[in-house]
Amino acid sequence: MRATQLYAPTLRESPAEAELVSHKLMFRAGLIRKAAGGLYSYLPLGWRTMKKIMQIIREEMDFAGGQEIMMPIVQPAEIWQESGRWAVYGDEMMRLKDRHGREFALGPTHEEMITTLIRDEVRSYKQLPLMLYQIQNKYRDEIRPRFGLMRSREFVMKDLYSFDRDVDGMNISYRKMYDAYSRVFERCGLKFRAVEADNGAIGGGHSHEFTVLAPSGESSIAYCENCNFAASDEKAELKIIKSAPEDLKPLEKVKTPACHTIELVKNFLNVPIEKTIKAVAFMDDDERLILAFVRGDHEVNEIKVLNSVENANHLYMADEKLIKAANSCPGFMSPIGISDAIIVVDQTVMEMCNAVAGANEIDAHFINVTPKRDFDAEKIIISDIRMVQAGDPCPHCGKSLKMTRGIEVGQVFTLGKKYSAALNAKFLDEDGKEKVFEMGCYGIGVGRTMAAAIEQNNDADGIIWNKNIAPFEVVVVPVNAKDASQLEFAEKIYDELKIAGVDVLLDDRKERAGVKFKDCDLIGYPLRVTISPKTLESGNIEVKIRKTGEFLNFSRENCVSQIVELLKSL
Repeated sequence: MRATQLYAPTLRESPAEAELVSHKLMFRAGLIRKAAGGLYSYLPLGWRTMKKIMQIIREEMDFAGGQEIMMPIVQPAEIWQESGRWAVYGDEMMRLKDRHGREFALGPTHEEMITTLIRDEVRSYKQLPLMLYQIQNKYRDEIRPRFGLMRSREFVMKDLYSFDRDVDGMNISYRKMYDAYSRVFERCGLKFRAVEADNGAIGGGHSHEFTVLAPSGESSIAYCENCNFAASDEKAELKIIKSAPEDLKPLEKVKTPACHTIELVKNFLNVPIEKTIKAVAFMDDDERLILAFVRGDHEVNEIKVLNSVENANHLYMADEKLIKAANSCPGFMSPIGISDAIIVVDQTVMEMCNAVAGANEIDAHFINVTPKRDFDAEKIIISDIRMVQAGDPCPHCGKSLKMTRGIEVGQVFTLGKKYSAALNAKFLDEDGKEKVFEMGCYGIGVGRTMAAAIEQNNDADGIIWNKNIAPFEVVVVPVNAKDASQLEFAEKIYDELKIAGVDVLLDDRKERAGVKFKDCDLIGYPLRVTISPKTLESGNIEVKIRKTGEFLNFSRENCVSQIVELLKSL
């Protein structure tokens, strides 16, 4: 490819709306352009990288035993209604009607579609295990699309679904995908961790997120340097923190005027924050009041609360009227004496003694609260509902956890019978008995992977691509393309590199050398080969390594073979 034929409109300034480095650089380097909020066109350079990532994914999925298919983007409402998710999935689902008034959705995911396909086609255990995947657009009506490809309404995703005869087979498929994902992200040159994660709207059993480590990441990750434990802050299971033993004091109500926050209560009563109990009020889709209680120095984990309450699909901040109807008031809540509410208490709270909690009336708190004595155990749910924080003990080895940030680029799930049972997808075993499939699902965000690679690999000059996913591995730049001798020399190197199998671009634009060099750094080609007047005089060819900024000089006779070897080492 010649740069004079390439559509690559680079920019010197970032769009005002771009916040993340990846968003800014994808615009400036001419990889994407915005069509509307959360909708983007991929320009040639961006699509070349996307295709390279997709090819790596295809190779690893095929190697692991996956078979590629393509399912409809437009999905009938009936299959979602059959699984029970049509009403549950929420406003993120883009819904539409055809001219006959029949309801459809633009697929945010394809569990229902693949399950009904297999239900109607696969009848015998002899056809199992089965792993089918596609690479296709998905649609989610994000309430606030932002960060470019990180959170968009239309995105390219690889989704694979496994079907097995039993749990052991499902776990084998899960391990195959876990290993395949590790290879995919290694080949993309990413630093990542596989962390225990919540299954969210997908449901099912256990799950791991593959998270690219980056300061700008939207995910918060807890990890242990002493063992292999790593988990998202939504999922991290925490050990109970036991309070030091002390003599129990009688429960007492005291006045706390205008002390409607933990900080105000702590200061007014002159107690350590870890001796206070914090309340957070939620309601669900059915407007049930859900009160969550954690220690004053901890934060409530909304996902854990949601998972602790049966038949709750979404949580919202509770309406003040709902709180008052339960004989309580905002800022002064506790499980003592409240009515008509679902109460979820963190397991660490249950180990406290002589603590402070709201008295469910304005300007009043209880002191000397001992939950095991004062909370009605039959009316509360005791669960791990607090958010992990640095310094918490590792649930595996007990050492202190550390926190980092990351970008989720892929996730693997065991689904079990969640969809196969709901959609009546069965097969016949060796004895001719009907059994329900054990399923798994596995997704990779292709655009997010490209964006994450940029977030993790950039500098003040632009993108630093790994050679496996760079739009071009090498760019050949004649300093002055108007000079026939320089251009002819560059074209010969370009032709020889192509013959050697290198993905190479010839920057034959009649621009100033400085402009071309800036574009090379901005776009991030791994190697830049410069043809200058000195090259014509000496025969030596200058090669710049984008990642390190190092300059090398190769002789004309060996330059192509040396460039090929250099690429192998990057």
